[in-house]
Amino acid sequence: MTETTSASSAPASSGGHEGNLITFDGVGKRFGDNVVLDNLSFGVRPGERVTLIGPSGSGKTTILRMLMTLTRPDSGTIQVGDDYLYHEERTGNLVPASEQHIRRVRRRITMVFQHFNLFPNMRVLRNVTEAPVHVLGLSKEEAEQRARELLDMVGLGEKLTAYPTQLSGGQQQRVAIARALAMRPDVLLLDEVTSALDPELAAGVLDVLRDIARTSDVTMLCVTHAMRFARDISHRVLMFDSGRIIEDAPPGEMFDAPRHERTRGFLQSVINET
Repeated sequence: MTETTSASSAPASSGGHEGNLITFDGVGKRFGDNVVLDNLSFGVRPGERVTLIGPSGSGKTTILRMLMTLTRPDSGTIQVGDDYLYHEERTGNLVPASEQHIRRVRRRITMVFQHFNLFPNMRVLRNVTEAPVHVLGLSKEEAEQRARELLDMVGLGEKLTAYPTQLSGGQQQRVAIARALAMRPDVLLLDEVTSALDPELAAGVLDVLRDIARTSDVTMLCVTHAMRFARDISHRVLMFDSGRIIEDAPPGEMFDAPRHERTRGFLQSVINET
């Protein structure tokens, strides 16, 4: 596997394959004739915040969907810490993993989606407590205490009894962030979490995520077109094109002095759009 380098301010290596919490090794994915990921290899260390940028269709969201087991790779392996996600080791060989194994490994990961995906028939508090109670096995009291703390943290402590339809889009996304954190994940995936919001609401959500990045050690893998946000929170930024990483650098280097012509063109187009 070809190793990528981390920013100097990134956390030190610990645990997992070659110090990584997430490891993609030779991962490939096709949809028909369209190659979405092309023999992709990279790693993310514990506590590291890595942002994936690049044009639409370059494979960024597919990476997050694979980690959430919503899309399976056609080739290669993915590890979360010392565990393979889609494989198990038996008698020294890698074999396809059982669903029980996949669910166990996936519990270390949560994702905030573009379109909130809240349960419309549940009030805010229950949206945040439902999975910790039924998946993690927490008591209702423990789950509610954790949920109240998280909802206070994202500025929605007064909205516990509201339904999602009574909230703005920005408020719904903040509930989704609290719900993800309530699962006590090792890895938080963020998929264009402000793309469905107008700029003012998006700014509030990004401020919440900046606070989380500053005050927690959760590992983040983020797909975004919000370049200022990527600069603020990332240890590393990976530029994707046609299912491959063409540039991997600290944010200052990526945004101020990109080495690859394709990166320069992409960043210029994003700046022009905004």
